Amino acid sequence: MQFGIFTVGDVTPDPTDGRTPSEHERIKAMIAIALKAEEVGLDVFATGEHHNPPFVPSSPTTLLGYIAARTEKLILSTATTLITTNDPVKIAEDYATLQHVADGRVDLMLGRGNTGPVYPWFGQDIRQGINLAKENYALLRRLWREDVVDWEGTFRTALQGFTSAPRPLDGVPPFVWHGSIRSPEIAEQAAFYGDGFFHNNIFWPADHTRRMVQLYRRRYAYHGHGRPEDAIVGLGGQVFMRKNSQDAVREFRPYFDSAPVYGHGPSLEEFTEQTPLTVGSPQQVIERTLSFRETVGHYQRQLFLMDHAGLPLKTVLEQLDILGEEVVPVLRKEFANGRSADVPDAPTHATLVTADARQRGVTAA
Repeated sequence: MQFGIFTVGDVTPDPTDGRTPSEHERIKAMIAIALKAEEVGLDVFATGEHHNPPFVPSSPTTLLGYIAARTEKLILSTATTLITTNDPVKIAEDYATLQHVADGRVDLMLGRGNTGPVYPWFGQDIRQGINLAKENYALLRRLWREDVVDWEGTFRTALQGFTSAPRPLDGVPPFVWHGSIRSPEIAEQAAFYGDGFFHNNIFWPADHTRRMVQLYRRRYAYHGHGRPEDAIVGLGGQVFMRKNSQDAVREFRPYFDSAPVYGHGPSLEEFTEQTPLTVGSPQQVIERTLSFRETVGHYQRQLFLMDHAGLPLKTVLEQLDILGEEVVPVLRKEFANGRSADVPDAPTHATLVTADARQRGVTAA
């Protein structure tokens, strides 16, 4: 079971003092958060991709490349790589390069994005979002797996005798998660290819999450990749913790109330009751997170959103200390209980290389 954090990279005023960090400060804070994640023993750091204010992570591979040079074990991922508005040729090149820079500590999560104006900025039509996701990913897979590609589609110019460079590290592409909150077509796409499915799990009630993951598992088996239990599932989540739950609620409330994503809507109490947002003590976070297994079954990756809504860096780093010292060690132990040996782990570059060598009938170095 992998544990980590993801960031959406929002630049939001702190509602307690009105101060808004600069873009420079926010980018540097994201780096500090990633380094802290490794320090406290987390497995994964993931960044979103946005091309509009108030967000700053428009170039994930630049950010992750720098973090790769400052870390040793941390898996570097994305919380969304926009498969719809990015050219699949550029995705193939950028993430293969990052693989080499990070010695394989890379995977990525593909998504359509939920900001309508971004599509025309990159010459695309949001009404074609699903079709773009399907066609662009089909091309991306070929670019990573075939040395020479001839291709013709609907949304970009044709390719003739094209070789994407650099080639993936050890001839093995990064593992791909398909991220979605509400689109069954994306769950089907993940199942069709035998890739991972990541349900963001931050806005919707448990019944919705259950239905999406069950759909993915059923279709994964239908497409011949193994049992439903063999499917690779990841979940998101949002937490804010203090030793005393009342202190956590009191401190987090102004951030929740003014957050650009969910502020000015349901109350904090309503939102925590109806969604996976957990504001309280470390024990409450442990119990709530363990309940996700009852919703989706055994799964492979749990990422937490912790640095949003204007929370100052000092507070976020404190949250990471609590997560790494008091929460994740218990979650690792408890999630391992009752997990049969045939439930797969989340793929890593090393396991993918071994599997590829086994499939080709050779011995991995």
